[in-house]
Amino acid sequence: MGTPKMQIRPGNPDFLDLPWEHPVDEWEHDRLVTMPVGIHRHPVVFVAYDEGVYAVKELSRRAARNEFRVLRTLEDHSTRTPEPAGLVERDWVDPHAEGAGAIITRFVEHSFPYRRLVSGTGFGARRPQMLDALAGLLVELHMAGCWWGDCSLSNVLYRFDAGEIEAIMIDGETSAIHPELSDGQRREDIVIMKENVAGEMSDIAAELGEDIFAADMSLGEDIENRYDALWEEVNAELIITRNDAYRIRERIARINELGFSVDDIEITPVAEGSLVRLTTHVGGRTFNSDALTQRTGIEASENQARLILGDLNYFLAKNGDMSATGKSVGTFRWLSSQWEPIIQKISEKWFGEDPVQGYCDYLNHRFIIASSRGEDVDAFEALESWIANGFPGFDPEPDS
Repeated sequence: MGTPKMQIRPGNPDFLDLPWEHPVDEWEHDRLVTMPVGIHRHPVVFVAYDEGVYAVKELSRRAARNEFRVLRTLEDHSTRTPEPAGLVERDWVDPHAEGAGAIITRFVEHSFPYRRLVSGTGFGARRPQMLDALAGLLVELHMAGCWWGDCSLSNVLYRFDAGEIEAIMIDGETSAIHPELSDGQRREDIVIMKENVAGEMSDIAAELGEDIFAADMSLGEDIENRYDALWEEVNAELIITRNDAYRIRERIARINELGFSVDDIEITPVAEGSLVRLTTHVGGRTFNSDALTQRTGIEASENQARLILGDLNYFLAKNGDMSATGKSVGTFRWLSSQWEPIIQKISEKWFGEDPVQGYCDYLNHRFIIASSRGEDVDAFEALESWIANGFPGFDPEPDS
C-alpha cells in the first residue's frame, strides 16, 4: 500500500491528503461532507476543498478509466455531465476489483436526486418536466456520439432550470463514445432506459405499499416518445429552393429555440434542378447559456439563461441604444443597476440554494404582476412583492 497513481486536472486540489490506502467507505477524514444524492451502485463519498466539493467514486480500474475518458470527451459537447477532476489507480488492488480505481468529479451544484421530485407513486405535476429533462439529456448525449448504456432515474442528478428541470448524467462507466451512433445503438440505449425506469417506478410503488399497477409504468415509454419527437426535429433535413434563404434562418432559429447551438449548415444540390438539401449540424444544448456568458459573464443553465437574456434584451430595448456600442453600454448598465443589486438581495433574503434560480423565480413573478396589470412593473417593486409573497416559484405547467 502507498500513494496511488493519480491523474489530476489543472485547477483542482492534488487530493494527496486523502487516505487512499483505505477503501472510501472506511474513510474518516475532516474533509468528508454529506451531500444530497440518491442510490449509488458503487461506493461514493464527498470531500470539501477551497476549490469546491468533489465526489469520489470507486470502480474497477477499467471502468474508472473509461468514465474519466467519456466525461472528458463530453466536456466539449455538453454541460449536462459532471466535470472530471481526476483519475486514481491503486496498483496494489486487483484491477478488476471495485476500489482498484476511482474517479473524482466536481459535485454538481444545486442538484438533487429524483426522489425529491416524487409525488405518490409518480411525479405528479412535475411529470412533464421529468419527461422533457430525460428526453433532452438523451438527445444531447446521442448527438455527441455517446452511447450511455445505463440510463436510469438514479444515474441522473436534477436541478431546477427556470420553469423547467435539468437532468445531468452522473454515471458513465458503461458509456462509449463513437463518431456517431447508429439507429440501432440509439434504440438499444432507449430500451435500457425503459427497463431501468420501469424497475425504479415499481420500487417506488412497493415502498409505499401499493400494487404494481399503481406504478407509473408508462414513464419510460413517454420519455421515448418525447425523445423521438425531439430527435426528429433536431435532425430533420429540408429540401428548399435556392431562393428560400429565409428557410435557413428559420431552421437555425428553431434549433436555437430548443436550446441547441448550430455548428454549421450543409447545403447540397438535389438532382439538376433549383432545389437544395439543407442539413444542419447541431452542437450542444448550450445556445442561451453560452450567449449569456459571452455577453455578461453570468453562468446559468440553459432555460435560466434564456429567461435572463429576455430580461436583458427588454432592458436594452426600453432604455438603450440598440447599436453595437449602445448594447455594450446598456449591458453594463443592466448588470450594475439591475442584476447585481437584485441578485445580492436574493442571496441575503431567499432560502433557496441557487440565487440564479431565485432571479428567474423573481422574473416570473414580475411577469405575472405585469400581465395582471396590463403594464410594466418596476423591477424593485416586483422584487419587494416577490419577497413579501414568500418567494413564489414557477407553477408546473399541465401536460400537453
